Formats: sequence, C-alpha cells, structure tokens
Amino acid sequence: MGLLTGDALLSVAVAVAVFLLLLDLLHRRQRWAARYPPGPAPVPVLGNLLQLDFQDLPYSFYKLRHRFGDVFSLQLGWTPVVVLNGPSAVREALVDHSEDTSDRPSVPIYEHLGFKPHVQGVVMARYGPAWREQRRFSMSTLRNFGLGKKSLEQWVTEEAACLCATFATQDGLPFYPKALLNKAVCNVISSLVFGHRFEYDDPSLGRMLGLLEELLKEESGWMPQVLNTFPLLLHVLGLSERVFSGHIALSVLLDELVAEHRRTWDPAQPPRDLTDAFLAEIEKAKGNPASSFNQENLNAVTSDLFAAGTATTSSTLAWALLLMILHPDVQRRVQQEIDEVIGQGRRPEMADQACMPFTNAVIHEVQRFRHIGPLGTPHMVSRDTEVQGFLIPKGTTLITNLSSIMKDETVWDKPLKFYPGHFLDTKGCFVKPDAFMPFSAGPRTCLGEPLARMELFLFFTSLLQHFSFSVPEGQPQPSDHGTCGILFIPQPYQLCAVSR
Repeated sequence: MGLLTGDALLSVAVAVAVFLLLLDLLHRRQRWAARYPPGPAPVPVLGNLLQLDFQDLPYSFYKLRHRFGDVFSLQLGWTPVVVLNGPSAVREALVDHSEDTSDRPSVPIYEHLGFKPHVQGVVMARYGPAWREQRRFSMSTLRNFGLGKKSLEQWVTEEAACLCATFATQDGLPFYPKALLNKAVCNVISSLVFGHRFEYDDPSLGRMLGLLEELLKEESGWMPQVLNTFPLLLHVLGLSERVFSGHIALSVLLDELVAEHRRTWDPAQPPRDLTDAFLAEIEKAKGNPASSFNQENLNAVTSDLFAAGTATTSSTLAWALLLMILHPDVQRRVQQEIDEVIGQGRRPEMADQACMPFTNAVIHEVQRFRHIGPLGTPHMVSRDTEVQGFLIPKGTTLITNLSSIMKDETVWDKPLKFYPGHFLDTKGCFVKPDAFMPFSAGPRTCLGEPLARMELFLFFTSLLQHFSFSVPEGQPQPSDHGTCGILFIPQPYQLCAVSR
C-alpha cells in the first residue's frame, strides 16, 4: 500500500478537522440551552483552557465573576463546568439542592491510578451507597477512637507538647516552621489511622511527608487538567509514571504500612486504630460483592485520610504563625488572653475555647483570610438543577469558589485585610457568620472538620503560650501572598521562637 499523496493527505486532514469540529459542537450544545450560565467563548477542542491561569485559578475566577456574575460557565476541553461564587449561590447549590449536587465528576488520572467502582476511597467517591458506607464508617470509627472526646484531646495536647519541645531546641535562632508542623499534625492522623507515632527525626516520617508534598505538586498546575481533558495521553508509555511518581511512591509506602498492620492484626482483640476496624469490616463483608470493604479500598481510604488530614491543618498553622509575626499586636493580645485564662501552669484544653473569644476569632480569621482550599473539591450535578435562576444540566462539573465567599464584600468589613474583628461582636464576644465555610457545606463537607478544629486550637494556643514569634533580625518581612496549587500555602519563610 503506497503512501498517501498530497491531495489525499489534505482530504484526510480536512475530514479529521470536520469530525473534530462536529464533535466539539456536540459537546458544546448545552451552552445554547435556555438559562445556561454565561461565560467566555471557548475555542474548538481546548475550550477555555488557554484563558485560565492554572497557577492562580482563584484570580482567574475573580476576573470572570466580575464579567459574568456569581454563576458562570466554562468549557475545559470537552468538559462542561459551572463555577459558583458567593455565599448565596454556593449554599443554594450545596445545601438547598444537596441531593442533586453531591456527586463527584469522573477524573481520568485517578481512574488510571486505580480508582474503580469499589475502590473510591471517601473524598472523591461517587455519591452513592459506597460513599455513604465509607463516610459513615470513617466518622463512627474516628469517634470511637476519641474524636470529640477527652481522650483524643489529650492525644493532641501531648503532641503539641512534643512540638513545643522541638521548637525550644531552635534556641531562638531563625528556622522554617512548616516541616515541624507537618510532623506534629501527621503524627495525630497517623496515630488514628495506623496506631503509630513517629519521632520527629525518624527518616520514615520525613520520606512520607516528602512524598506527600510531591503529590500535592503533581496535582497542581496545568498538567493534570491537560491529562484529564485528553486521557488518551495517560497511555503514552511511561508518562504517568513520570508525572505521578510521588503519588505512586506514597501509595506504595502507605500500602506497606497497611500490609504490616494485617500481619500483626488479631481479630480477637479490640481494634487498635482505623485500619484494624476496617480489616474487621472486610472479614464481615466476605461474600458480598456490593460491599466497599475490601483490601484495595482500605488502601484508598487510609491514603485519603492521611493526605487530607495532614497537609490541610499544618498549612493553616503555618499561615497562623506567619500572620502572628506580621501582626505582633494581634500576637500580644492572644498571649494576654492565654495568660488570663490558662496561665503558664497547665496545658490548654478545648474547654478554654469558650472563654477565649479573641484567640478563637484569630484562628477563624486565619482560615478566612488565607483559606487553604480556595476552590474546594469539585462536585457534579446528578440531575438538571436550577441555581440562582440558571439551569445546570445533569453531568456538569461544579466548582465552588470558596475563595469568593471568604472575600465577599457584602459579608466581611475588610475582606482583603487580616482582621480578627470579623468574628467579634461589639461586646467582644465570638460570632461566626453563616458565610464562613472553610470546610465547604452540605453532605460532602470535610469529615475531618472536628479534628481540624481541635488541632488548630490546641496547637496554636500551646505554641503562643510558650513562645513569642518574630521576624528574624536583619531579614525583610515575609510576604503574606501564598502559592496556589491544590492547596493555598505560604511561601517559605523563617521566624524566631523565643521562650516566654
């Protein structure tokens, strides 16, 4: 068979171009439906991909919101997306229409890495029986191991004491606190999930956290979006192994922890942790093909809880310390309240929170001003749904722009400033506006919220009880402008921790 001539090649190219244009029109047909949200005009095949800055999507959405309003549409390749902005639109979608908006979209990169009908974990699981089963199990098991009880509070307080002891070894010299915060928070979730606490100098802990940081970088930026838009690229030999090497390596490491657990598990004894409890459920579910309790899903659930429970809280604490050195007047007022309520003779307790309105306001303002999950986790509409008068068709991906809520000018007096007064009334009592939703809203709200709130209060108050933090002498003030990826994190900075 001879090679195609120039005319034949031209004919094939035209045919392929026409086919792609027709396919593109097919995928974009819903944009012409009545009451479909407005948005920027997409180009063929790529949609609006080239019009977005994937290094700072919240800012891209900020500009688009000013052009098109609180509800606007995008076309990412051939994937229809609707972005919800502001407290009214987000609450209407996630709370008022929760049954219609609680599904998750298909993510080809996760499917390529092992995501299957009964191996979905809990965070990105489709809204249905498997997700309900795993969320119910995770929440009840975490409660059984002390979530919301004095036992877990003592656990966190002990870890906070270890963290303070390690801070003290810095002897007032400049250091970057994020690594130590990561280790402390990781130990809390590791104890709950794996029944194991690491020493801060344990190489295994350092490697685990290094791989977690690598995973977060791999899931940020434009590459994951390109691969999700054109999933055929995932089958290019060796590409996924290079792009997701951290993800794969972390999964292997966590699988090894689970495997070690299975070898030492005694079903006749009470469960030591969540992994033991899951192994018991696997035994109960034998012979039930519809159950989500299986070995592969155990690995997925533990990975979800480890990743979500470590990076989020430690990043918020890193923001909190940064904002304390940038706002020493706020730091002094927090320490004054700590001295009045707790003193230096005992460790902080959750019961103290009710008597510490300013400290509570500062912690909440850190979460508002530098919210670490500005775009939340994507949702998908499971049936045609109306939001703010717009009709969103079944199968559309929803992005909830939580950053727009935390900076909404109609809710916050000084949305672009760090201002703890947002959470205090005229009498100095703590108040929490309905628009404060750092953990999202509706059925898919973060299941680790109670643990995160406990950790933030106990770690933050313990650190400020023992230390005064400052910008190292001779160094310029660090920036409070962060780096936006899968999480919004502070740029690397140093501080000095001087014992009080």
